[in-house]
Amino acid sequence: MKKINKRQYIATLIVCFCAIAILSFCTIQAFYKKAVDDTLSVGESALKQQKEQMDAYLSRGMDAVELTAITVEYMLRENYSGDDILDFLTQESKYYKRDVDKSFTGIYGLFNGEYLDGIGWQPEKDYVPQDREWYKAAVAANGEPTFVQPYLDAQTGTIMVSISQLLEDKESVISLDIELGTLQEETEAIKLNGHGYGFVCDKTGLVVTHSNNKSIGKDYSKGEMAPIYNKVKSGKEQTFTYNMKSGKVTVFSAPIMGEWHAVMIVNNDKLYQKTSRLIMYDVSLSIALYIIIVVFCTMSRKITMRTLNELDETNNQLIEINDSVMQALAKTIDAKDKYTKGHSERVAKYSREISARMGKSKREQDEIYRVALLHDMGKIRIPDAIINKPGKLTEQEFSMIKLHPVTGYHILKGIRRFKDLGIGAKYHHEHYDGTGYPSGLKGENIPEIARIIAVADSYDAMASNRSYRNALPQEVVRGEIEKGKGTQFDPEIADIMLQMIDEDKNYDMKQTDELKRTILVVDDQKMNLMLVKGICKDEPMYEILTAQSGKEAIEIVKEKEIDLLLLDIEMPEMDGFDTLSQIRGFSDVKVAFITATRDYDTIEKAREMGVEDYITKPFLPAVFLETIHGIIE
Repeated sequence: MKKINKRQYIATLIVCFCAIAILSFCTIQAFYKKAVDDTLSVGESALKQQKEQMDAYLSRGMDAVELTAITVEYMLRENYSGDDILDFLTQESKYYKRDVDKSFTGIYGLFNGEYLDGIGWQPEKDYVPQDREWYKAAVAANGEPTFVQPYLDAQTGTIMVSISQLLEDKESVISLDIELGTLQEETEAIKLNGHGYGFVCDKTGLVVTHSNNKSIGKDYSKGEMAPIYNKVKSGKEQTFTYNMKSGKVTVFSAPIMGEWHAVMIVNNDKLYQKTSRLIMYDVSLSIALYIIIVVFCTMSRKITMRTLNELDETNNQLIEINDSVMQALAKTIDAKDKYTKGHSERVAKYSREISARMGKSKREQDEIYRVALLHDMGKIRIPDAIINKPGKLTEQEFSMIKLHPVTGYHILKGIRRFKDLGIGAKYHHEHYDGTGYPSGLKGENIPEIARIIAVADSYDAMASNRSYRNALPQEVVRGEIEKGKGTQFDPEIADIMLQMIDEDKNYDMKQTDELKRTILVVDDQKMNLMLVKGICKDEPMYEILTAQSGKEAIEIVKEKEIDLLLLDIEMPEMDGFDTLSQIRGFSDVKVAFITATRDYDTIEKAREMGVEDYITKPFLPAVFLETIHGIIE
């Protein structure tokens, strides 16, 4: 018996050794591939972050030109004199350099045939604005703000770029000069875990900024860097490897404003140094694991059972995590629709109740709940403008909506733990009479789980609010379900939903969230109030109120229910902080600041007072709308 036990013990150790060796080999192989992919992903993410900051910086220049152009066009239409326009350009030049960005060196242009410069520069007599690149580029862009070919300033040694725009008279042009010092600072920050270097080049190969100042102004369309530049310019691969004289490198690239390219180059030895160390660590861990197995192979059955119990507990925790992830995904899907909240959760709840009344087991009910929770996963690919469109969709827009079951199926089909996720997503718009989509299935050929979700989904669509209506009356909803029996819905499942409706005496099964949100905008500048109203004019869920002083805002908040207060900081008599301080004495309304101030201490002070967010001028309409939607919802 002892010999048999010994042989079994040795055989167990040998099997364990072989298993760990094979597992380690497969794990290391998979880990290396994933580590490489993750490293490349981190590199792409790091460059993307810097790229977004560069885009934002250059976008401020574009916004400055567009905003200034609006005023100048107005002045031209109203026949303002050249001196008036020059005074305005001078004020704007000082404002942008002082309050927006010190790199914005000045605004100038040709207006009614006269060259005017906001920083007071006087051209020589033979200076012809129409022959200058800033003028030609604006004319070529035909009214859209455009970047002019960067150039090296002979006096300062600084790379400069201009942004120009042709005005509505098709002859006048406004232009803004920008020093690229800030862009240079962003370029110097392009690194991956402290390794590599970055540069920005334009579409001709001119190096606009570089981590090494000595390389600024070089032409990368020639010499050793030419192959890299050509590949970056082609846009076919944003991440690729290349053999340089100094060794093999990985090149990361990203377009900037559709005009330039940001590039990061990292030596592969440095890039994957950490990965090699982790592989050695994994090998050491495998050896340690084998030693632990040898020790624990002699433990009693009691300890083994205890370990199995712990594994069961861990499995339960994983199930809870899975459920939490699914809930988060459902909320992510519903967040695309500004007019309905909790749709996926309600459909899942109704589907589980239907399945319970059909006699399904607790496990089957939970399975159906999870499937219904993600039935609209495919909507994540549909543009927000279509999902959130008030009123009736066009035929083309509805065709795009009809794609979401197929999209959802291909997103979810790979989740093997819940194999019916993809089935529920794909077939929940099939009709019992075969007139549904996407496959035109009929009767019981439609999977049962999809037939259940179809009834629950249609019910909640009618019992939910929309931008153009509130939830339909219960009797109307019931009538539509009754009408759809045998055509749109499985008759037996429809009867169960009708029973649920009849039992719901108080009409509790509906969306109760209020759609309309009241926003109070406070700014002493009437133009800014008009700008906000213009941005929100196509947002039916927002009611915009305005005030031009802190005192007026306080009175409005006292009298009306306000969902969000957008408050300027710099106002005469009572600034934004004083106004908020008084309002906090009687209201906990959500507050966001809108201001041109970019001082971090001010941001910290606002955060300490409970301000939800901080929007800086000038801002993009899309950023503004997303910010207020995020705060309110």
